[in-house]
Amino acid sequence: MTGSEAPSSFRLVYAPGVMPDKWVRLWNERQPDVPLTLTQVPAGTAQGLLLSGDADAGLVRLPVDRTVFSAIPLYTERTVVVVPKDHLVTAADEVTPEDLADDIVLHPLDDVLDWEALPGRPALERPATTADAVELVAAGIGVLVVPLSLARLHHRKDLTHRPLVDAPESSVALAWPEDATTDQVEDFIGIVRGRTVNSTRGRAQQQAPEKPRRAGREGARKQQAAGRPTGGGRRKGTGGSSKNPRRGRPRRGW
Repeated sequence: MTGSEAPSSFRLVYAPGVMPDKWVRLWNERQPDVPLTLTQVPAGTAQGLLLSGDADAGLVRLPVDRTVFSAIPLYTERTVVVVPKDHLVTAADEVTPEDLADDIVLHPLDDVLDWEALPGRPALERPATTADAVELVAAGIGVLVVPLSLARLHHRKDLTHRPLVDAPESSVALAWPEDATTDQVEDFIGIVRGRTVNSTRGRAQQQAPEKPRRAGREGARKQQAAGRPTGGGRRKGTGGSSKNPRRGRPRRGW
């Protein structure tokens, strides 16, 4: 689909934990004729949907393949560890990877955190999804390291979380196939970047037409060059009138 065609909808996918409500509301206000179709998908599948043409853009977790995708980073989330409420680490305000050395850290298959960057990386288990990992944490089988929004999404009364320092972080970005930058994608870029409804979408602005010059001075110069009086000035002391009532009268004596 090219940018000149009128689409039936704008298809936006988003990863779990991402909160697109504000941007969707602004889209609906500004684009009432182009409904936005919003679908939550597992973090690991968003890129495939974009490449297959099943979605126009996505709010995804980085990294993405920058050889085929354009991406605008939006924000970075803090990483936390999800543990049972009676876990030893709940006594601290923050947790380090070394504090988890005796725990099994669950690394779901749908997780995109860069675990190679985790110092002193403990043993990992790979449940299928984040929801499955949360169930294992509740059963006392391990702990879960996730972005803060996912900890809140999967909140349970028997679990809690603590910030994990020196841990990989998750950044959220707006991404779309580089060769499919449509007008609708440009419109959504403007929304997430906070542009107003009257601002441009990054396209070259047309230059305002140059105002015509006032003809007064130019006309005066041409008249002077032709040897004609310009009529624009008045002699000093004449009062601007060709008649002088005192002219020709005899001067009174001393």
